[in-house]
Amino acid sequence: MAAPSTQWQERIAPDEAERHAGYARDFEQIQAIKSAKYGNGRALHRKQQLGLYGSFEVLSDLPEHARHGLFAAPGVYETWVRLSNGGTDRQADRKPDIRGFAIKVRGVSGPGALGAGPAASQDFLLINHPAFAFAGADEFVGLVKHMVRGPGALFGYLVSRYGLLGALGLMKRFVKTFKTPFTGFATQSFYSAVPIACGPYAARVRMLAASDQVKPGADGDWAGNFRSHLDHGPLRFALQLQFFVDETLTPIEDASQDWAEDVAPYVTVGVLTLPVQDALSGEGQALAAAIESAAFDPWNALMANRPLGEVMRARKVVYYQSQSGRRPQSPNA
Repeated sequence: MAAPSTQWQERIAPDEAERHAGYARDFEQIQAIKSAKYGNGRALHRKQQLGLYGSFEVLSDLPEHARHGLFAAPGVYETWVRLSNGGTDRQADRKPDIRGFAIKVRGVSGPGALGAGPAASQDFLLINHPAFAFAGADEFVGLVKHMVRGPGALFGYLVSRYGLLGALGLMKRFVKTFKTPFTGFATQSFYSAVPIACGPYAARVRMLAASDQVKPGADGDWAGNFRSHLDHGPLRFALQLQFFVDETLTPIEDASQDWAEDVAPYVTVGVLTLPVQDALSGEGQALAAAIESAAFDPWNALMANRPLGEVMRARKVVYYQSQSGRRPQSPNA
């Protein structure tokens, strides 16, 4: 086990701004196509499963390297949660997909990550995988861009870019990612996969499952499955940070590399509590609509907990364009 280090650094390529602007245009086109089919919505994570309220408690007696930004002092914050399927389509829950657990911690205080004033929230966008399938944004964008055109277009793109053997290897890795077993939003752990700052340190985020009571048949209705867990009492999820130790073992710029726990152990820094609530009531549906129209963005953050790495920098540009495509909305509601 190595000690947390402040010697991390971001490496920004000279052409990064131009490439990221291109990614934003690509996703703008995808979003427009899918919104014409399904109605106004996000480019990715289009299908919202549930929109819920809760509270986030920052724990006391944290180690010094964890006490920065949101985690600087104990406290309790109002929180919104959005559960989603990750794809560009509104498809059946049984279809393989990435699952998203987005958390908006509201009422934070301090300079914002974008340098344009104080932060209104600290957003954590988590998925059910500890790392991405690709090291950087370029491979991911190329894949999604051609995937929406159909299997033939996707395979042709992969072969032209990576060769036949490379294309087959990437397809195998991608299928493996999508077919990772998923038991439900209450019984699965979720990850940031890429790092954020924690003051002078850097860390990835993990949220542990609230329950180990896996229920059969959950894959037919993930929202119903989560509601059934919540009907039995509040759900509590531990939020943890895993700290950077060095560029080899815990790289900032490689989103495909998982950080080994025996090298960089997780530290529990807070608890997300979702109380019993009726998501199907009029009040629950109104909240879900407000959450659906809100912007969940890793750059809705405190400067002390700002996103790090190329994938996060690409998200800044792409998410802004996607949010513009869903106006009107309240970006930090």
